[in-house]
Amino acid sequence: MIEICVVDDQTLVRQGIRSLLSYSDEVTVTAEASDGDQALQVIQQHRPDVVLLDLRMPRRDGIETLDALRARGDTTPVLVLTTFDDDDLVQRALQAGADGYLLKDVTFEHLVAAILALANGGTHVEPAVTERLLHAVASWPSPDLHDGLPRAVDLTARELEVLRLMAAGYANREIADTLYLAPGTAKNHVSSVLLKLGVRDRTRAVLRALDLGLFGPRDQGVDGPSR
Repeated sequence: MIEICVVDDQTLVRQGIRSLLSYSDEVTVTAEASDGDQALQVIQQHRPDVVLLDLRMPRRDGIETLDALRARGDTTPVLVLTTFDDDDLVQRALQAGADGYLLKDVTFEHLVAAILALANGGTHVEPAVTERLLHAVASWPSPDLHDGLPRAVDLTARELEVLRLMAAGYANREIADTLYLAPGTAKNHVSSVLLKLGVRDRTRAVLRALDLGLFGPRDQGVDGPSR
């Protein structure tokens, strides 16, 4: 059972997430916090597998909480829950070390899938937010993405197809099904893309690809092939 800590200043939101996740046999909420200060204590005490983090909170907000977590060496996967109006905060959250982000109107199935992805060492990119993020991200500096990395990346045509699907939020299995590949082959392509881009996860791969201009005009929406 994957243990979750929910961090949100709204009691109703926390209760709603706890109630929603109670229908899952794979995840359970074991801790809650109403602001960043409390979250830092609760996360250290309960050691959850995944943290669901709001960005706009009193006292210590989500970005400051992420900064504090990573500064103390805490690598607990963090899934940001945001709204369409929080694009700038999402960008800052990714730079601060968030492993994924979702909109607060997410479905039960989507939320559980994202939690499972993070718990298994992956990331989760919300396609609806990714399109907005891609158009803005080219202008913001990120030492994690840029410093010491080559400016040219030799991706094959197949790896570019895989990269576009990654940008659209496709999991490895979906990439395999869409491109008619064996699951192991799709996984190898994803690993190769990450290696060539010099990043550690899918989210940063997409951001790095945009910075390098690997997405042409037709890719700016990053919808991926039709399913």
